[in-house]
Amino acid sequence: MTTIHNIPFADIETGMQRQYSKTLTERDLLLFSETSGDYNPVHLDAQYAATTAFGERIAHGMWSGALISAAIATTLPGPGSVYRSQTLKFSRPVKLGDTITITLTVSDKKDRVKLVTLECEGRNQHGDVVVKGEAEVIASAESLSFEI
Repeated sequence: MTTIHNIPFADIETGMQRQYSKTLTERDLLLFSETSGDYNPVHLDAQYAATTAFGERIAHGMWSGALISAAIATTLPGPGSVYRSQTLKFSRPVKLGDTITITLTVSDKKDRVKLVTLECEGRNQHGDVVVKGEAEVIASAESLSFEI
């Protein structure tokens, strides 16, 4: 088991950064399709995907969005945070075996509601941006830890 800790609102500073990485596997594609109900053949059918501009199967765009959610839930602000909004722009496809590293950077804080604005960027193992956006998250006021 691993213990994850949050960063309470009072300890969050503008410019603070955290990262989260994950490699896309066949299992990820299948589980994401099942969970989301998105069975687009560009994700699941190698023969079909070979006929597209991508030339091979690619991840669902929202798989990268889900990595941002995971980064928020586990690193910054971490457990106890509430995801309020997200903008996303998908720049490049994510392919099987790609490792995506999400970088979250605090760009603003609003004390009244404990709102943290995060610049979100995902890069593949080659350093190419695959997803970029901005999230608003309500951070916990208290320090929390959880076993995962």
